[in-house]
Amino acid sequence: MTQRANRPFETLDPAAVMAAAEFIGIEPSGRLLALNSYENRVYQVADESGELWVFKFYRPGRWTDEAILEEHRYTLELAEHELPVARPLLRAGVSLFHLAGQRFAAFEFLAGRAPELDRPDSLELLGRTLARVHAVGAVSRFQYRPALSLQRLGVEARTAVLASGFVPPALEERYADISSQLIARVQDEFDAVGPVSQLRIHGDCHPGNILWRETGPLFVDFDDCVTGPRVQDLWMFLAGGPGEQQSGWAHLMRGYESFGSVDSLELRLVEPLRSLRILHYAAWLAVRWIDPAFPRAFPWFNEPRFWERHLQDLMEQLANIDEPPLLAR
Repeated sequence: MTQRANRPFETLDPAAVMAAAEFIGIEPSGRLLALNSYENRVYQVADESGELWVFKFYRPGRWTDEAILEEHRYTLELAEHELPVARPLLRAGVSLFHLAGQRFAAFEFLAGRAPELDRPDSLELLGRTLARVHAVGAVSRFQYRPALSLQRLGVEARTAVLASGFVPPALEERYADISSQLIARVQDEFDAVGPVSQLRIHGDCHPGNILWRETGPLFVDFDDCVTGPRVQDLWMFLAGGPGEQQSGWAHLMRGYESFGSVDSLELRLVEPLRSLRILHYAAWLAVRWIDPAFPRAFPWFNEPRFWERHLQDLMEQLANIDEPPLLAR
């Protein structure tokens, strides 16, 4: 593995970020703020007029240029339908730029606050907006972006974890057994539900990727947009016990059904999809650990207590999948 692969952003210092801004015709004032991002690198840059921009530098080797451009076209299409999304800046029709071995895009800085998802009216507005997002997402198909799949998020994730050497030897056999059981149960549920509608979705639609403004939600970071079922963009807004999740779902659907509908069968996929996210998260940390930013940000990952908790989460998911799914209404 090359040094470049080990430290993909090693040359991305403030001077390089400023050079990127100048490259696309933005005159930086020198004010620079690194924003929380680990998969990519993201910076807030102020220009000479005081306007703020967000520069996103893409991790080398993760997506092809074609896949990134497909993400950009999707967000621009959503913006054309007056949906609240962070869209990339265009320069002569170009949205993905290359400079000094880095690929980057720029976005206008859009302020907002964390969503208050314990409020029914917020959930209803979020549901209405997501239904509109999905209506646009169903118009055409991705060509270069992946599909949400058990193979990629479950089977390959499990393989990566077992090959990583991070699972403590005393827990490795248990991890192999429990993760295998969980993947089998997820497969059973996918088989039982059968084919459901697949469309272009945000893919990583959680509260951290929502900014709340006076007009409602603003969706940011479409870096994980994929082809998948509608419920993937909905279930991560459900929190608490079964009763609280059922109430949250009802409020989401009260808004969603103003512009669309969700097949009730997809509700059986909530816990399987949650299981895949848990499996994939551990694999993501294991694979990215060689990037120096990850040990600094997630020091607990390389400790036995993380893996003990991870195994407990997987066992809980085995039980959760067998519980009755949420009710459609």
